[in-house]
Amino acid sequence: MYETRPRYGGVLFPLASLPGPCGIGDLGTPLRQFAAFLETCRVTHWQILPLGPTGYGNSPYAARSAFAGSEILIDPEDLAQRGFIGKKELVSLASRFTAADAERVNYEKVLAYKLPLLKKAAAAFLSDAGKHDAVFSCEQFEIFCEREAYWLSDYALFQVLYESYNDARWHTVWDAALARRDQGALKKIRAQKQDEIRVWYALQYFFDCQWKAAKEAINARGIKLIGDIPIFVAPDSADSWSRPDLLWMDQGGYTFVSGVPPDYFSRTGQLWGNPVFAWEAHKKEQYRWWKNRIKRLMDHVDLFRIDHFRGFDEYWAVPAACKTAEAGEWKKGPGADFFESLKAELGPLPVVAEDLGFMTESVKKLRDDQGFPGMKVCQFGFEDMKKGILDARHLFLPHNYGYNWAAYTGTHDNDTSAGWFDSLEEADQKTVAAYFNVNWTSSPLGAKIASAMVRAVLASRAAYAIIPLQDILGLGAAARINIPSTCTEKNWSWRLPSTPSAGVAKKFAKLLLLYSRARIF
Repeated sequence: MYETRPRYGGVLFPLASLPGPCGIGDLGTPLRQFAAFLETCRVTHWQILPLGPTGYGNSPYAARSAFAGSEILIDPEDLAQRGFIGKKELVSLASRFTAADAERVNYEKVLAYKLPLLKKAAAAFLSDAGKHDAVFSCEQFEIFCEREAYWLSDYALFQVLYESYNDARWHTVWDAALARRDQGALKKIRAQKQDEIRVWYALQYFFDCQWKAAKEAINARGIKLIGDIPIFVAPDSADSWSRPDLLWMDQGGYTFVSGVPPDYFSRTGQLWGNPVFAWEAHKKEQYRWWKNRIKRLMDHVDLFRIDHFRGFDEYWAVPAACKTAEAGEWKKGPGADFFESLKAELGPLPVVAEDLGFMTESVKKLRDDQGFPGMKVCQFGFEDMKKGILDARHLFLPHNYGYNWAAYTGTHDNDTSAGWFDSLEEADQKTVAAYFNVNWTSSPLGAKIASAMVRAVLASRAAYAIIPLQDILGLGAAARINIPSTCTEKNWSWRLPSTPSAGVAKKFAKLLLLYSRARIF
């Protein structure tokens, strides 16, 4: 007898971590080089983090817009080739960044040097320079603006105002008339700032054109993209400013903010601080905002992970004045009605449900009734060890995975597998080594454990096996992407100095072939 259901193998790697000369990964040559690496790996999927423009803390899960693309991911080399910026300006931009910037994104420098040059390119495009380009045409730009007006108009104005108020939050510092969206005040400011607003329109058009070309190039290599959709919007976002009626708010600001109770990541829970949705208001308009959001995401990726899936069944609402998430309470989410309404208009939803943390039976039923794969994280299988004693029945251990799951060694919120192992007590390290049949005396032990974890996840029965690039490379804690519930310059900043070698790709391809997860040419 043979298992006939398909098995997939992918890599988790955020776009901002791509190599490149301008301080941060972008949609240009390094992306295509990495896609070629993935093709040699024979992966079926590339999972990326959310693509939105990041705000305070640089988290892609707290974007300035649920619809916009991050302007700082735009490829300036492409714009220079089209004549929107000078070649010397491009060289000058690259010279601003040092060897240290190849290892960590310095967001302050990127915003200080790259964004102004991108704005200059946008202004050039909006002048005569945009009338003769075969791809970035003024005609197509106007079509884009009209098609995306339902979010673009408010987003562009929001960004202009945000800069005017030096990034101060709209609901605490802005002029009251603008904060409450007085129509007379909005009309006046749009007239005063129309040129600046159009620049942000053009930047979003650049992102859309470049992303479309990048996705086509990735898909042409037989690789599907897994996107990510945070359930909540940021408190300092165009979404919360433009649609406060869809959120729990009162005249003093947000009534409740989001988070989760104590879990794998934090003993005091995670206080995310995002405003929570007033789901009855969403239901009254037949979830139109959400349908628009997911339709736009489905235009950008092939399938997507829903972050904090549990929030659609119940969500943890914390009074806005609280300093930790411990004092929150569970409130009911929209449940199956939400997904059925979406599917009725959008068709089947290609979803992976992030169902980590404590799951109730009702959450599991919602996930299973919708047919969505859930997630398994190998590192979590060892969370309950005490002095080296392991319960082999733990559902996050690879030998216990069923088929309808997406399995990971770790995620962007975990330490790298080598770093995680190095942080364990010696008795626990010995148990982990024994589970993966790794010689305790081998060196470097952390990297060997990471390699063994990769193999175990690939060998599991899970339909999807998604491996963070850091674990394929055996990298330690310095390559960690994020530490939840913290806000430091190390979060979201790790970069890959150069595309991995063909040797690394071929070695990983052999594993994918061995476990029937490789893309077949």
